[in-house]
Amino acid sequence: MEEHSTAKKFSAGLFFITGLGLIAMIIFIIGFDRGLTQPKFQVITLFNQVGGLIEGAPIRISGVNVGVVGNIDFLNQPIEDRSLKVTLNIFKKYEFEFRKCSRIGIKTEGVLGQKLIEISEDHSRKMFDVSKPIIGEDPLDVEDMAAVITRTAVSLQKTSEGANEVVTQWKNMSLKAKRLMNRLEEKLVEGNLFKVF
Repeated sequence: MEEHSTAKKFSAGLFFITGLGLIAMIIFIIGFDRGLTQPKFQVITLFNQVGGLIEGAPIRISGVNVGVVGNIDFLNQPIEDRSLKVTLNIFKKYEFEFRKCSRIGIKTEGVLGQKLIEISEDHSRKMFDVSKPIIGEDPLDVEDMAAVITRTAVSLQKTSEGANEVVTQWKNMSLKAKRLMNRLEEKLVEGNLFKVF
């Protein structure tokens, strides 16, 4: 009887240890896939606003995931009119590609509007100096976009009103010209053309 309970305890312990080993292996595989075990370097980027960017958001260079957002925090003193500090954790294997880039911005992706960091090359700017914080481009705000659309609509309305006025004046001029031509034709037919002048 004692042997039977010892065998049960042993098999239960073995089952428990095997389950823990499988869970650890799955966590390691997922972590490796997400880059949690890859060596990284950190870059500090400054923004005025982050527009819903969260820690763990992807970082991309030319559409390739090269890291994750590590930390988002307020600065005690603004630097170059920027008050938010975003720490970027970029995989070490993409360091060469990162150093060729010169623009960092927050972009929106997908229907749900997931925010991410997009890094790209811009040959009109100098490349990043990672020894200093990098100034990022703030995301396009919906309110800003609405204001631009409103200004554009007002401008188009004024242009349309101006075009309508020009068309009305052309109509009036064409009616006057048509009346003048009719009178000239009438005088020509009557033979009194020179009496008009």
